[in-house]
Amino acid sequence: MKVVPAFAVTATALLALTACGSGDTATTSAGSRDRLEVSAAFYPLQWASERIGGEHVVVSGLTKPGAEPHDLELTPKATADLAASDVVLYLAGFQPAVDEAVETQAKEAGFDVAPHADLTLAPTADEAGAKDPHFWLDPVRLMKVSTAIGERFAAADPANAADYRAGATALVKDLGALDDDFRTGLAQCRSDELVTGHAAFAYLADRYGLSQEGIAGINPDAEPDAATLRDLAAHVEEHGVTTIYTETLASPALAETVARETGATTAVLDPIEGLTDASAGKDYLEVMRSNLATLRTGQQCQ
Repeated sequence: MKVVPAFAVTATALLALTACGSGDTATTSAGSRDRLEVSAAFYPLQWASERIGGEHVVVSGLTKPGAEPHDLELTPKATADLAASDVVLYLAGFQPAVDEAVETQAKEAGFDVAPHADLTLAPTADEAGAKDPHFWLDPVRLMKVSTAIGERFAAADPANAADYRAGATALVKDLGALDDDFRTGLAQCRSDELVTGHAAFAYLADRYGLSQEGIAGINPDAEPDAATLRDLAAHVEEHGVTTIYTETLASPALAETVARETGATTAVLDPIEGLTDASAGKDYLEVMRSNLATLRTGQQCQ
């Protein structure tokens, strides 16, 4: 495995690392250098890496639990962990700080999953030209990314290639079952209008026959103006929308305002950008199945 020599780390970085605790990165498994060192930019990639790599990998998540991945800024320790990794999994264009760190610190180790994620959809009709990065909310897209991760791990660690491919195959099977559950669960719903706190669900909506309207755009911190909120409230009333979805890592205030003005209720639909104590499950699969139950109620599905 690749080892970063001591002279590659500047004195400034060493001082910063001394000051930083283990909490500066999301989750780092204890391990030795006989395992593949992997940095994953955000939770779904971290989870998939751990499932695929199993005992052969040590995975560091660059986004802390509970942090908003759109706004990620890397600490010196996180940057050093990334630079020392054998593989860095990231989604180009989603987190500029990670893009820059890969380019300058880990170009050979970097593995951009975007070509395998098929980022083809705009978050909403009003954001033409932008691409929704939240591919993992479509299990079929995550299947393709998982297979690609297995192949990347196999290339980095040929001695364990068969295990990585087997791990990817097992994960794809689980994601296929999840896709089947969503197809069945959302096949007959009274409403196909999906109104969400921010426009993270374009791929899920497209896969399962829903139409998304986001209160905010790709970035949940971007607040719409008063005219946009009026138009959205009119849309909710026109289409008889009964549920507006909030999420775990962003403020529900705007969604709650629209709900009050239109007589709708709110429910939590998790974009799974990171897990917190408030997450409805301990991993991606559990939270996705909780999302399905929430959607079946909110969209009035049979």
